[in-house]
Amino acid sequence: MGKTSKDKRDIYYRKAKEQGYRARSAFKLIQLDETFHLLDGVTRVVDLCAAPGGWTQVIAERLHPAENPDVQIVAVDLMEMAPLDHAIQIQGDITAQSTADAIIGHFHGGKAHLVVSDGAPDVLGLHDLDEYLQAQLVLAALNISLHILEEGGTFVAKLFRGKEVSRLYAHLGRYFRHVVCAKPKASRNSSFESFVVCQGLHFSHGPPTSMALNLFDLPYEHDHARLAGSTPVLFKSCGDVDGWDADQSYPIDDNNTYAHQEPLQKPINPPYALAKKSKTKLNMLSTLIRVFTLFTDVHDLPNIRIPARLDATHQYYGILLIVLEY
Repeated sequence: MGKTSKDKRDIYYRKAKEQGYRARSAFKLIQLDETFHLLDGVTRVVDLCAAPGGWTQVIAERLHPAENPDVQIVAVDLMEMAPLDHAIQIQGDITAQSTADAIIGHFHGGKAHLVVSDGAPDVLGLHDLDEYLQAQLVLAALNISLHILEEGGTFVAKLFRGKEVSRLYAHLGRYFRHVVCAKPKASRNSSFESFVVCQGLHFSHGPPTSMALNLFDLPYEHDHARLAGSTPVLFKSCGDVDGWDADQSYPIDDNNTYAHQEPLQKPINPPYALAKKSKTKLNMLSTLIRVFTLFTDVHDLPNIRIPARLDATHQYYGILLIVLEY
């Protein structure tokens, strides 16, 4: 598969690189903002699970912090993230009280007008498990948002729609006056990814006393419990209906102006890198073992003593022992 293959298959991936965005997900926030006007009149914004920074770029692009000193943008992620102009970065756990305190500290005691989260776990392909893990991440983002978002504020988070999503809507409806499920055009129709847009934060049931509480364990009033599985939530499509289709392949330009571009910012020390390295080593080891069995009985391996001067056969054994020892 050539380097241009993904550019053909994913128009938003290609356009993100052309327009200087770190991730194709930037277009999702652009389309959400065009529909819900999320960034209108706000000056304090928190981007949770921000790496590699595509949403932070859009926020900075639309709020012009260089021109408006009142604008403050905080990007939070557990993983390391390359710096972005006009954005304060916190490498921290969104489930930790210390992270919430650090955010409030950057706002000099104030609270955010808008909190967004585009975070997601590595998808396993097991829909029930993927939905559960994503719901837990949404709840973690909601939990910290209840401590860093001012009343009347807006919360936006990625979710996976599944059979248990109504329960998540019920929890969100406990704290927000308006809850909408939105699907940006940049999100593939083949994906069960959507975004929940929650507006009008209120604490009519009382604010949470601690981030250590599990929101799923909080008691419901009778009406909330009764409606948890039947509360209607508006579903809204975002983006130009005649715009780019995320599920369609588009040909590369024929005027010879196209040039393949690498992603603007690749992940820094991603958690999957170690697993990828281990898999490479295992593949190497498997190949070496198959080669060695051509030379001798593998049961002789424990008795091998590598001499000072190795012949070709023992060089293979030496490599194997080095790999095993490593």
